[in-house]
Amino acid sequence: MLSTPRSAGAAGVTLDPTDRFLVDRARGGDRDAYAALVHRHRERVYRTALQVLGSPADADDVTQDVVIHLATALVRFDGTASFTTWLHRVVVNRCLNHRRARRPTGEITESAHPHVRGPEHAVVTAAEVAAGLRALAALPDDLRVPFVLVQLEEMSYRQAAAVIGVSEATLRGRLARARRRLAAAMTEWSPAAPAAPRSVPAAG
Repeated sequence: MLSTPRSAGAAGVTLDPTDRFLVDRARGGDRDAYAALVHRHRERVYRTALQVLGSPADADDVTQDVVIHLATALVRFDGTASFTTWLHRVVVNRCLNHRRARRPTGEITESAHPHVRGPEHAVVTAAEVAAGLRALAALPDDLRVPFVLVQLEEMSYRQAAAVIGVSEATLRGRLARARRRLAAAMTEWSPAAPAAPRSVPAAG
């Protein structure tokens, strides 16, 4: 029931009751429930696809693909993970398949990417943000996906490891490598030196 705070799934996994209700109804052929489920998670699907692929156009393609095929894919949702963890796995797999089929564009931009959280964002220059996004786009998939899930999607190590299908130790190792490579890239980055001010002729 929707009034229940949380319902327990297999292996002690806690499931969001609204997701559980909508999934059960959608699997039974309820189109309104399916539409509500898509509306509830479409932004999450697009955001994750954009962060993994780096291209708004490719993220749109993957989002449409996931929305179209989600009804069929729901038969494979067995409740052993939360719906959002399972959905992230579906999206990441679709993204990786999409990247294998098409050459990555590296199109990620500040305007397309969610803004950096925290008060320090106010003092980060546009050039530095762009450099960070380029460094993220340059990471290989096995390092970029863990970084996206943990640092940007704010998933726990356990959730992210479940999405990728690796152990938490492997996930932590890949995340550490991603952080080191990003830190090295940002250390090497330096903004262009400002132009020297033009001299003002002395008043005659």
